[in-house]
Amino acid sequence: MKTKHVFLIALTIMTASCSKQQTTGIDLQNLDTTVIAQNDFYRYACGGWMERNPLTAEYSRFGSFDKLAENNRKQLNELIEGIAAKPQRQGTLGQKIADIYNLAMDTTRRNAEGIEPLRESLDAIAAISDRSQLSLALGKSMDYALWAMYVDADELNSSMNILKTYQAGFGLGEKEYYFDEDENTLKIRNAYQQHIARMFGLFGYADGDALAQTVMRLETRLAGAAKTNVELRDPMANYNKMSIADLKTLVPEVDWDVFLGAMNIHTDSVSVGQVKHLQEAGRMLAEEPLEDLKTLFAWQTINGAAAYLSDEIYMANFDFYGKVLSGKEEPSPLWKRAVSTVNGTLGEAVGQVYVKKYFPPKAKARMVQLVKNLQTALGERIDEQDWMSDTTKQQAHEKLATFYVKIGYPDKWRDYSDLQIDKAESYYANLQRAAKFEQEYSLSFIDKPVDRDKWYMTPQTVNAYYNPSTNEICFPAGILQYPFFDMNADDAFNYGAIGVVIGHEMTHGFDDQGAQFDKDGNLHNWWTEEDKKKFEARTRVMAAFFDKIEVAPGVYGNGELTLGENIADHGGLNISFQAFRNATQKHPLQVRDGFTPEQRFFLAYANLWAGNIRPEQILVQTKSDPHSLGRWRVNGALPHINAWYEAWNVTPESPLYVAPEDRVSIW
Repeated sequence: MKTKHVFLIALTIMTASCSKQQTTGIDLQNLDTTVIAQNDFYRYACGGWMERNPLTAEYSRFGSFDKLAENNRKQLNELIEGIAAKPQRQGTLGQKIADIYNLAMDTTRRNAEGIEPLRESLDAIAAISDRSQLSLALGKSMDYALWAMYVDADELNSSMNILKTYQAGFGLGEKEYYFDEDENTLKIRNAYQQHIARMFGLFGYADGDALAQTVMRLETRLAGAAKTNVELRDPMANYNKMSIADLKTLVPEVDWDVFLGAMNIHTDSVSVGQVKHLQEAGRMLAEEPLEDLKTLFAWQTINGAAAYLSDEIYMANFDFYGKVLSGKEEPSPLWKRAVSTVNGTLGEAVGQVYVKKYFPPKAKARMVQLVKNLQTALGERIDEQDWMSDTTKQQAHEKLATFYVKIGYPDKWRDYSDLQIDKAESYYANLQRAAKFEQEYSLSFIDKPVDRDKWYMTPQTVNAYYNPSTNEICFPAGILQYPFFDMNADDAFNYGAIGVVIGHEMTHGFDDQGAQFDKDGNLHNWWTEEDKKKFEARTRVMAAFFDKIEVAPGVYGNGELTLGENIADHGGLNISFQAFRNATQKHPLQVRDGFTPEQRFFLAYANLWAGNIRPEQILVQTKSDPHSLGRWRVNGALPHINAWYEAWNVTPESPLYVAPEDRVSIW
């Protein structure tokens, strides 16, 4: 689907001239001073935090932003429980929040219902008796799919929305899990097949082993035609706009009139994201035995519902996806899962309550000013690049000037009037209705002008994003807290933390993907050919550097997959450090807590990535996550920042030292 770059970000910043004595913001307990900073800056800056925050059984990874998310969950749970504990008038947002939360918490009812909430869906699959019924079944289903349909901005006409397809249909998510032959992947693949067989058995199917073999064969066929995560990063290669008539020719095995009619889609055009995958899905519908296709559909239905049924089924699902795949020891407590469900179902409704209590209007106003400070610094950085021509610099400045900034929460809230939550029905039935509501909401934008005020994250989300099609940067209220911002800390801390991540999101507009979109959000080259070649040469240095990082014994990073995020980290650090220098030029900060202001800047940045992670999760993220692991967002990013060498007196004897001529230099 459309690339939206996400990071983490925070509130506003205090100026050095504030009359109140400010702290450094640095928690000295986070440090591990037994480590030489120049040898392992990540461990030096974060080792104390890691010791004080060991992984608990429910986590495969736990870091600074997870800790903030925990606090947010507690705040949300308090708000939601308060609503759920009181009678609510039918049809109100309060009633919907209360009923979905109470349904999520009622395991006694789900245990009594067992697999019955899924009975109707599975019976409908079993009733498919002819191949001609498949297009209708796929169009109507909220349970299974061989490809996804969604609506987003047209990359070549960003002011208008268009219907799009996206590869889907394989339960392990990443193509590599079906084909890599290393020991860990083989272990996961075998465990997945055993998990499928076990789940079929829990739902009363005979010969689960044979059914699991069928599922693996069909999922592997789909995955074989799918693109890798690296290939999915190429926006032009994943843009294939055509008429519906041409779609019928491209994939004739699908009755598109029937399929689109079942989804109530009326349009003349579509952008096929991954052509080979969609063609292979069509061929499967024509070539594979009908009973095998029905087996795959049944598995997708079971797999999608498993987290919302009885405890027995939930735990069987967790045993694979939680324990085997990620290394977790225990599932999250029920209340956390319930809060997540309410967030996923009625996100902006909860958001309205959240910002009213936890995000004052003055915070939003101050954040606006901080973003402007970072924009100024990025403009200065653009001017300083001696490898760019004046022509390209002018285009870059125009794009920077048109950034659309969203902070805290939307100016207009979503309408949930048409979403019906009925506590008389099962938890699963209500979630199915909510999924249908979301689908209809998305499809309602087909062929309509893009709404630039639409948010792609809820206000309570602990994250941030850049969207290339609208050239927007968005910072939800949920992330605008310590350790990303400290109201009482000085500029060294706040620019090192929030400033870097704001700069990160801005840089996404100029990373290897974002740089392909112009100021209006169109996929259009605004570079001179010579400058484009120079830019690509510099990005290759970044990719090659991260390719050589050994993240686990015998396992190396994927520099192409993480390229965009690594460029954004690099730009964010350079831009914010420049903004920090600008802000403190007339009022220099002093050495405090034994550290210079410049040293505190880099400690604040490193502390954003303090965390612990299980070996299994390292392997999962290396295969699938476009972000480098937290350790390498510090020890991999800082060796390319000249100011870090000066601040910490890093010499060629340091294991982290990179010769000046080998360092990345982009923004």
